[in-house]
Amino acid sequence: MNDIFTGRIWVLDDDIDTDIIIPTEYLALKTVQDMAPYAFSPLRPELAAQIQKGDIIVAGKNFGCGSSREQAPEIIKALGVRCVVAKSFARIFFRNAINNGLLLIENADLRDAVSEGDTIQVEVNRQITHQGKSYPIASLPQNLVEIIDAGGLVKAMRRLNGLED
Repeated sequence: MNDIFTGRIWVLDDDIDTDIIIPTEYLALKTVQDMAPYAFSPLRPELAAQIQKGDIIVAGKNFGCGSSREQAPEIIKALGVRCVVAKSFARIFFRNAINNGLLLIENADLRDAVSEGDTIQVEVNRQITHQGKSYPIASLPQNLVEIIDAGGLVKAMRRLNGLED
């Protein structure tokens, strides 16, 4: 995993549920790439088209609440989002994100200190820096870092078992 990266941020509020991340009616589309243009459409229909590879979502508390649909973190990753920083995450979304190789970082203070379009620097397992101020972040356990680094749980297990393509 690239331990230090910088990205432009998109700011979202509290309680962004999986129905906002990807509405039910788009789950019938064939691929995650087909679904991605509809990400966040109930909240901000233009957002999916504006997100660029390497961007970062910064949100309030309870990000990913609602149903356990695995497509939600897959679609965020398909948009090119490098990581999601939130005050807190719904538990099943957190695990689904890790299983799909999407980095999630909890931080209680960053959301209230940033504006959309700002740039932050993330030093994984250490801190986030915004306009010269550092926000400490907790370290993820090594096994979760390995899953994210591999691109998801299936890829990590293939790597572990010498079955990489």
